[in-house]
Amino acid sequence: MNDILTEATAAAYVAAAGFRVGPVGRVGVELEYCVRDLSKPLHRPAPQRLLDLLAHLGNPLPGGSGVTIEPGGQLELSSAVGASMAGCVAALGRDLALVRSALAGHGLVLDGTGLDDVRAPLLVTDHPRYVALAEYHDRSGPNGLEVMCNSASIQVCLDAGGDDADGSDGGGYRRRWWLADALGPVVMAAFANSPHRSRSGRRWVSHRQGLRFGTDASRTRAPRRDGDPRAAWSRYALAAKVAMIAGPGRWHVPAGLTMRGWLRGYGPRPVTLEDLERHLGTLVPPVRPRGYLELRMIDQQPGDGWVVPVAVVTALLDDPQGAEAAAAATEPLRSPLRRHRDWVGAAREGLADPALAAAALACFTAAGDVLRRQGAPLAVRDAVDEFTDRYVARGSCPAEDRREQRRKIRVGAGG
Repeated sequence: MNDILTEATAAAYVAAAGFRVGPVGRVGVELEYCVRDLSKPLHRPAPQRLLDLLAHLGNPLPGGSGVTIEPGGQLELSSAVGASMAGCVAALGRDLALVRSALAGHGLVLDGTGLDDVRAPLLVTDHPRYVALAEYHDRSGPNGLEVMCNSASIQVCLDAGGDDADGSDGGGYRRRWWLADALGPVVMAAFANSPHRSRSGRRWVSHRQGLRFGTDASRTRAPRRDGDPRAAWSRYALAAKVAMIAGPGRWHVPAGLTMRGWLRGYGPRPVTLEDLERHLGTLVPPVRPRGYLELRMIDQQPGDGWVVPVAVVTALLDDPQGAEAAAAATEPLRSPLRRHRDWVGAAREGLADPALAAAALACFTAAGDVLRRQGAPLAVRDAVDEFTDRYVARGSCPAEDRREQRRKIRVGAGG
């Protein structure tokens, strides 16, 4: 891990490691939750306290999920990789129920929202990685720390795909990378659950993603799409700014140093493979290739609503007919020269945008058909159908529920 890298070696490594080819079908899920103490709404439970309360369950949990604590005290469950969507959802659901029950006995709940808009951001760890990352973000404003400490997402991880030259069967990694990127704004808009209105009147349905886009653009925007995903990802990763350089004691936080610049000798020391891997772990575009495809644009959902994006995304990417329907539905949304604007627009307007609403309804309808044809568990199918009827068919999203709840609270307080 300590071998010194050249720029050519690093570029080749990133390209190969980003997309590990093979059959599709496996599913992994990561669930982040802000943790609340019902008796002390502004309090952040200490990370060690959370781990101690869950220690009797084991880590990994009985269903194979790993438990970690994020820098703001968010609790994260990382599922075992399931051989199918249904198997992954069932195992993770059992583990989540155990965690909720253990925490509830101590007055703690997992908040099903995409962004904690009540408590001020606070770093609750002294791990040098997170201390350095917080320092890096502090240089450009408060957005980065708020994302680190107050955001919660659902991350769906699917196989990168096969190595066929043209992706004609729908399972090739080139085609899947393109489709995941095309679907991303639709999925983000449909599951937006972090509403916000700025002082200037700017409206967001996914403020979590808006805040992320407002940090370092070199590490948060979607990579440019072209015919070679591996080359595109390699260019993106090497052009991205380096957030931290590990060392003994306090880690170094460079200013304006890209990974390519570091590889060319402009950093404090040569680059090792461990440095490169750490850098890749700090890159957070909406879809991140980590050997598999990691879809990161989904806000956390209330209750067991996390099941719906997992089922929908899997149906539209892993099933050939679902993928064909999704490609057709997103065709009118393609604007590669304005792709970042498309992402930001989805985070602001959600399904209030007619084009996004039409694409979402077509995609969710197709996903429902896939799940019925595949014989997915009835509870999963019902959850997708209910979400489609309640939100997508009405051009709405969970963020609108939160807005309505706030309005009622304000009206009640004023009356």
